[in-house]
Amino acid sequence: MELAHTPYDGSRQPFSIGLKPLDLADWIEPDEHLAAHLDEKERLLAERRNVVFREEVETRTAQGEVLTLLANHLTTRFPDLYRRRDAAIDVVPAGRSVDLEDDLPPLLTASRLVQEDLCLMRASPAGYRLVAASLCFPSAWSLAEKFARPMSEIHKAVPHYAERLGARVDRIFDNLKVDQPVWRLNWSIYADDDLHHPESKERPRDWFAGEGMPRAFIRIERQTLRRLPASGDILFTIKVHVDPFEAFRRHPDGARLAAGLKAQILSLDEAQLSYKALLSDRDRIVAALDAIAASPAAIGAG
Repeated sequence: MELAHTPYDGSRQPFSIGLKPLDLADWIEPDEHLAAHLDEKERLLAERRNVVFREEVETRTAQGEVLTLLANHLTTRFPDLYRRRDAAIDVVPAGRSVDLEDDLPPLLTASRLVQEDLCLMRASPAGYRLVAASLCFPSAWSLAEKFARPMSEIHKAVPHYAERLGARVDRIFDNLKVDQPVWRLNWSIYADDDLHHPESKERPRDWFAGEGMPRAFIRIERQTLRRLPASGDILFTIKVHVDPFEAFRRHPDGARLAAGLKAQILSLDEAQLSYKALLSDRDRIVAALDAIAASPAAIGAG
């Protein structure tokens, strides 16, 4: 479904925490891309496992807790998509079965069931650390660089994180209750619709090089946080949606949404634009959104 989430519509501000209570019935979000996304995960796990999966071995019990919670949730919440068969789950749209008792790390097995990436965070004297992760669809984020690091280091490149957001994020993690999971959204703009972007944000990017109107995609991350009841660790899930700017033309409220995204881009300071790789191409992206908002299709849809 195109434009399933629109955090740029004025309901949220960029570079804010923006957490909302999560109904656990909506914890996982399968959509029409389930089979294709799982196929891509299988390819990445087979060809680039060292890039997309890391673990500290002492997290295996907590990983198993994630797998159990996820297996029970999926087969109960989505019985037409996930069917339990002895020690396996059939993912019906993908035409495959996932063995829950295979020899793989449990978090990796869990990741093979869902479009979401799965990251396990554990408390330490330095703050919550990333101690296990299946991260096939990162948004300019290197697992090799971030693994085992505390939140303060993971988010070091985020503009104004240390002075504005870091202490609040630490309190949220410390105070997160088992029965009070939360979720949030963020957006970024890319020059392609690839799901797998493991390049570091710290490296220079020039994704919109060339003349004329850029080819651009809006990438949304739907993130959830829930504390695991047995281990006390925190599971962070990330579901990626990627839509072309042209989707605004087809959306019934496309003109307003394009204008909202433009307004948020124009509100970013230099550091924030740089972080989102929009510093040199902001005006071209804004012009593209203006053209879409003013097009007959978008006006008619709105």
